[in-house]
Amino acid sequence: MAEAAFISTTIPYVNAQPHLGHAFEYSQADAYARHMASQGMDVYFLSGSDENSLKNVLAAEKEGITARELVDRNVVFFERMATDLQTKLSRFIRTSVDQDHIDGAIEIWRRMEASGDIYAKDYEGLYCVGCEQFYSPAELVDGKCPEHFTVPDLVSERNYFFRLSNYQEKLLSALESGELKVVPESRLNEVASFVRSGLEDISISRSTGRARGWGIPVPGDDNQVMYVWIDALTNYTNALGWTRDGEEYKKYWADAAKRVHVVGKGVTRFHAVYWPAMLMSAGLPMPTEVVVHGYITASGQKLSKTTGNVIDPADLIERFGSHAVRYFLLAEFSPFIDGDFSEERLIARYNADLANGLGNLLSRATSMTVRYRDGVIPEPAEIGAPERALAEQLAASEQASITAMAGYDHREALARIWDLVRRTNAYVDERAPWHLAKDPAQAAALDTTLHYLVGAVRQLGRLLLPFLPEAAESIVRTLGSEPDAVPGAQNWLDSLAGVQVTKSAALFPRVEAPAAE
Repeated sequence: MAEAAFISTTIPYVNAQPHLGHAFEYSQADAYARHMASQGMDVYFLSGSDENSLKNVLAAEKEGITARELVDRNVVFFERMATDLQTKLSRFIRTSVDQDHIDGAIEIWRRMEASGDIYAKDYEGLYCVGCEQFYSPAELVDGKCPEHFTVPDLVSERNYFFRLSNYQEKLLSALESGELKVVPESRLNEVASFVRSGLEDISISRSTGRARGWGIPVPGDDNQVMYVWIDALTNYTNALGWTRDGEEYKKYWADAAKRVHVVGKGVTRFHAVYWPAMLMSAGLPMPTEVVVHGYITASGQKLSKTTGNVIDPADLIERFGSHAVRYFLLAEFSPFIDGDFSEERLIARYNADLANGLGNLLSRATSMTVRYRDGVIPEPAEIGAPERALAEQLAASEQASITAMAGYDHREALARIWDLVRRTNAYVDERAPWHLAKDPAQAAALDTTLHYLVGAVRQLGRLLLPFLPEAAESIVRTLGSEPDAVPGAQNWLDSLAGVQVTKSAALFPRVEAPAAE
């Protein structure tokens, strides 16, 4: 039986339409999920929407509509983005309407309370609505939120608190032992340092009045609703139906080999400190890995609906196609540090790598097979140094990409796969089948060349399935195989001879840069 794995994105607020940072996280997590599946794992991939936040309420008030109307309208844009980016979700959970979530959030609260980890007290603090988070004065930059550059509100009220301080040593032990991994190591060091410096108890509720009555009520106290983060973090187990003893919960969480959260650097503390402590208190298993990515920036500034410097992924997909956008996000940006977006670089990268590189290679493989062998892939005959070099590069690229993805480095994985794209194009130039075809004495050499060329391109399609799923499936099927064939599970030249192919249409048409105004 295949090992099970769980992987999730964070669940974004739906106070506005998604920006490119959301598209980046969706593409990353989907690539990781598909890679795990390609390695034989049974994967559950979760995303959803964080709907019980004050910022959603305030956005609705600004528009003169109800919070329900706002979240119901805006969640559609996130679901559509997931589809447009070719993500293969097992479930999309909505925190304001899904009963699994509401039941699970309430039960985790009750369990933490039963553990003696919840108490009430009066509290005053500096609150950023954009982050839905309290900040200490020392954490502010010139008196402003470090994420949104706004002055936080001074809030004074009676809240419930979670005894996070009870879990300092247990959390530190989990981090240092690797029971709870944080990737990359620099983020692990930050989290461990934060825990080591001393944990303070955290506020986990808001007054019903300040929340405008929006949110999940605290069990036994209708005057308070759950703080949005405490509510939202529980979605990961709730989606699997843990309160109804669901089989999916047992398989993909309790007994899973991997429980992975993909998160932005701004919410690391919530996922690598608060959430694991909550799970300890509730008696549930922790995640095994928290993978922390950087931000996509515009002119060096984080993309934010609050600051208004958003880049609309739907617009980019409409103009350039989902292949271009998804590939650019995964090939151009490091998974771990910030990177600045440029439309010019998107166009240049797409044309160089996909249109001129991979697309040209597929066209060469199919058009020459049709032209010289009536579309029937021939048997190989004599094997020479160019074929051995191609086989060596294929093995190296396959292993290097697998290793990179095991470390959640999609950019490195694609770079190593593109070594094979370049090597295969060079192989065609070395063998020059257009010259071989002119000499009947070179018929065997031409057969070998076409066979190895098609085999290499087909294997490229398999290697690219986690990154460009629809395009990769098209490549693999065009060259006589099915996309569920796992790279490395069979010889890359198997079942090629005698397969009929047709000339491929342009899979990646060139994109022209917009004319200067």
